Amino acid sequence: MRYEILGPPRILDGNKYSSINARKVEVVLSVLLIRADQVVSLEQLMLEVWGEDLPRRATAGLHVYISQLRKFLKAPGTADSRVETRAPGYVLHKGDDEIDAHLFPQLVDAGRSFLRAKQHDMAVPRFENALALWRGPALGHGGSGPGANGPIIDGFSTWLTEIRLECQEMLAECQLQLGRHREAVGMLYALIAENPMREAFYRQLMLALYRSERQADALKVYQLVRQTLNSEMGLEPGRPLQALQRAILAGDTRLTATPSVPSGR
Repeated sequence: MRYEILGPPRILDGNKYSSINARKVEVVLSVLLIRADQVVSLEQLMLEVWGEDLPRRATAGLHVYISQLRKFLKAPGTADSRVETRAPGYVLHKGDDEIDAHLFPQLVDAGRSFLRAKQHDMAVPRFENALALWRGPALGHGGSGPGANGPIIDGFSTWLTEIRLECQEMLAECQLQLGRHREAVGMLYALIAENPMREAFYRQLMLALYRSERQADALKVYQLVRQTLNSEMGLEPGRPLQALQRAILAGDTRLTATPSVPSGR
């Protein structure tokens, strides 16, 4: 069985997907999966479900949600529950089951190792497979902003989102190193639309465009990032972007050179 929380939480058992419709039970499941094989206290769970404004019978309500979750997770023909009561709260035993949010950073780490070894062709499928696990905002809580959920869910979602951005940046870097400039252009335009304040994507797009014989478009991207940073933060582009703009204007031939890298085995 696989738990999937890189998007709205759901469970894959064989070829069958199932999900929880009750929002508060879904939150409980999410927290227990984030802390799989670790005890989560009653206080922590209640904070995630209700925030600081606890209802009068919060403890009783939490027990009801745990009971519903146990029924949802109960495997046919077994008496054991994956959710165990253990002071001061509950623990979800993962056993041999998978959690996509655990697989994701493992794939990213593998890709990062190949990238550091300059084996870019080996790194690309690791990054692509990692990103393919995402079906939407982590835990289905995107767009609500920091602090809108409990600290466990918010912290975990933020951590995963940052790793995802790093993975996207490393994938683009690999494409550039492998000479796949035209393939990278569309991806980088989409990434900039989603992350307009992340300068690294602008730098990579400028380089991809320049290497695709689109010098004017590359310089337009610089004007776009400059306008965005000025209007949003009152800032100028950082030194790497400024240096890249000057190099493009000067027609620096070093920009068109794709490093010769060893192929992975």
